[in-house]
Amino acid sequence: MTLPNKLTIGRIIAVPLMVTVACIPALNDHYIFHDSGCYLTIANFVNLMIFILASITDFLDGHIARKYNLVTTFGKFADPLADKMLVLTSFLILMVQNDLQYYPASVLEGWPYHLTVTPLWAVAIILIRELMVSGVRLVAAQKGEVIAAGMSGKVKTFVTMIALIFAFIATVHVSIAILALVLVYVSVILTIYSGIVYLKNAKDILLESV
Repeated sequence: MTLPNKLTIGRIIAVPLMVTVACIPALNDHYIFHDSGCYLTIANFVNLMIFILASITDFLDGHIARKYNLVTTFGKFADPLADKMLVLTSFLILMVQNDLQYYPASVLEGWPYHLTVTPLWAVAIILIRELMVSGVRLVAAQKGEVIAAGMSGKVKTFVTMIALIFAFIATVHVSIAILALVLVYVSVILTIYSGIVYLKNAKDILLESV
C-alpha cells in the first residue's frame, strides 16, 4: 500500500464522513457565525474543512505517485473515482439544503431573496458528464486503451473544487454567494466543454463498430 494510495483511500473515507456530518440535525441547527440573516452552520464548516483536506490529498497523491514512480493499477482506478465521489457528494449535500436565504433586502436590492448556489440542473449536467466519461473509460479499458485526462478536464476539476469551497460558505454573505454561483456556472461550462473534448478523443473507440 503506497502513500498515494493511502491518500486516495483517505479521500474516499471523507465522502461518508461528509454525508454523516450533513445528516446530524444538531450540526445544522447551530452556527459558527450568525448575524443579520447571514450565517454558517457547524455542519457546513466541518464539511468545508473535510473537503479542503480531501482536495489537498487529490493534488498530493498524483504528485507523489509521478515523482517517485509509485503509479499503481489501484491508483489508476481509485484516484478518479475518489475525485468524482468527493465532488458529486459535495454538490448533493449543498443541493438538498434548498435555497440559501440572505438578508437584509437592501443588500440585494433587485436580486431575489433566495439564491440557489447549486441548482439542480447544474448538478445534473455534472453528474451526466461524469457518468459518460466513466462509461467511455470502461469501454477503452476493455480494449486495452487509456484515454488520458486533458488540460480542459484538469482545469474543470480545479474550478469546480474552488466553486464548492465558496458554496459551502455562501451563506456568510451575499457577495460570496454570488461569487460561488458564478464559479458554479463556469464549472458547468467547463464540464460541458471538457466532456465534448473527451468524446472527440474517444470517437475512434466509440464509433469503431457503428
